Amino acid sequence: MKQAFNPIIKFFLVLCMLSLLCTGVALADDIREAVFAGRFYPSSQSDLLKNIDSLTSRAKKTQVKIPSGKYLKALILPHAGYPCSGLTAAHASLVLSEKQFKKVILLGPDHRVGFINGAISDVTAYQTPLGRVFLHNDAAKLRNRSELFHANKASDLGEHSLEVLLPFLQYYLKEFKIIPIVISKGNIGGLTREIDMFRDQNTLLVASTDLSHFLQYTEAIEKDKKTIQMILNLDADNLLKGYNYACGKVPVLVLVSLARQYGWQPVLLHYSNSGDTCGGRSQVVGYAAIAFYGDKFMDDKKNTDHRFTDKQGQALVRLARHTLMKKLNKKIDPVESKALEEALKEDCFQEHFGTFVTLKINDQLRGCIGNITASEPVKDGVGRNAISAAFRDPRFSPLRAEELEHVDIEVSILTPPEPLEYIDGDDLVSKLRVNVDGVIIRKGFANATFLPQVWKQVPKPEEFLGHLCMKAGMSADAWRNDKPEVKIYQVQYFDEEK
Repeated sequence: MKQAFNPIIKFFLVLCMLSLLCTGVALADDIREAVFAGRFYPSSQSDLLKNIDSLTSRAKKTQVKIPSGKYLKALILPHAGYPCSGLTAAHASLVLSEKQFKKVILLGPDHRVGFINGAISDVTAYQTPLGRVFLHNDAAKLRNRSELFHANKASDLGEHSLEVLLPFLQYYLKEFKIIPIVISKGNIGGLTREIDMFRDQNTLLVASTDLSHFLQYTEAIEKDKKTIQMILNLDADNLLKGYNYACGKVPVLVLVSLARQYGWQPVLLHYSNSGDTCGGRSQVVGYAAIAFYGDKFMDDKKNTDHRFTDKQGQALVRLARHTLMKKLNKKIDPVESKALEEALKEDCFQEHFGTFVTLKINDQLRGCIGNITASEPVKDGVGRNAISAAFRDPRFSPLRAEELEHVDIEVSILTPPEPLEYIDGDDLVSKLRVNVDGVIIRKGFANATFLPQVWKQVPKPEEFLGHLCMKAGMSADAWRNDKPEVKIYQVQYFDEEK
């Protein structure tokens, strides 16, 4: 005969279960298990600790010059098996320390599933042989806030690019929570802006990627050098276009985009390939560890003073298009017009910023006009500058109605310009940040500006300044000989989604 539970015992059992739920203790079916333990890295805790300890000791022998007075913002690390990429990944030990960050946004590429944009796990924690790493509350907030992110159970079970890096982070940081994001093809600009909204001074961004795959040893080194140089130059455009540069190219582009926006300085910590570490040299895979450094408080200031979401930015782009459609007597869908009218009621569109509107046809400039000073609400500035770019840019004839459907629109929102103090031409060149700073140059009544986007066409600072001086009506070497006044600013820009 079965013995019945005492009612008091039953009560306490229920109470204990409720307590587990209320205190956030993860249940077994709410844990993402260590799927690749025993395959990419040791499955036993003791063997894993010995492995990372050995790799770290070897990595610590590397000498790297860290920018003085700067703070670590992000890392690029490889995710192959530890015998192959572990030494390069262990170079994170040169820049990480215990309890340095409370939150890690971990970005990895999708190798196996195939989806659009980003997948954020809805589990409570990731398990590794070193213990559990709990998800930060912001993981659910980001997933629920934006339609660019979703939960994907297949990615959870099949993707290794995040899991492989967790033991290294556990070993170096000890206590932290994660936002695990697997990224596939999609809206890089939108993903970047949404992820950026969840950064603070206690957040580390980590992009997980290997470099070229299955090239001959010397060919791989040559290709990887070019890829690394693109990252160090924050050259997002050429990196985006290239083939077999990196399996985690999209996560890397998110970091590069943020580095351009905030002026982070990348530092190469280590490079190797599988021919150096774990195999033959006929077909190798490349690995790099790169750290990004920036100012401690600059990001906070920009996040509060100068941040528009991707959705808000696209509303401004649609505003520019609707403005041109009205001017050219084009019919606008009344439902779309009403939706835009409602979207533009947000308070942010009444804030004062400098704005530029750029028009292109087949990637060729068709007009670009703006205002640097924050003299009017951003909504009014975008509408006015859209008209000016289309019909008042003296370099082009007025836009024709039949051209409009071929026009791509870009809206830029500017930070307030700040004076750049410099000693001489060489000092000026050293202080300008390629792909980050917009530049204003002025001498007497002569003045001109280039948006940061112009660096794409003129990446060398000397040439950039020369063209800017000529645009202002000065000699090409005036920046070196005449010591003109220089101001810099940054932009947040939005390309039109089609």
